[in-house]
Amino acid sequence: MKIVLDKCVPRPLRRHLPGHEIRTAEEMGWGTLENGDLIHAAEQQFEAIITSDRQWKYQQNLSGRKLAILVLPTNHLPAVLKLAPKIRAALTTLRPGDYIEIELD
Repeated sequence: MKIVLDKCVPRPLRRHLPGHEIRTAEEMGWGTLENGDLIHAAEQQFEAIITSDRQWKYQQNLSGRKLAILVLPTNHLPAVLKLAPKIRAALTTLRPGDYIEIELD
């Protein structure tokens, strides 16, 4: 799966998601894009985006999107890495337009 990590997601997470093509928003030159513009840009080239911004569902119109959105409960690296198995499992079920929030254990 082609995945982009939002600027708020710790980069080391990518090492814990083998088998996926992962880029960061910064690597794509999207570090300054706001949420709606980031979603639009990402869905042109990626299948999913991982973010820790839990406000997207309130701030953005997510209906009809081609991009799946996986939301982390935190951007604190140790907590995110502990969630890696849940994240990997969620990625196996993601479909275009899905919005999934991962919860802390």
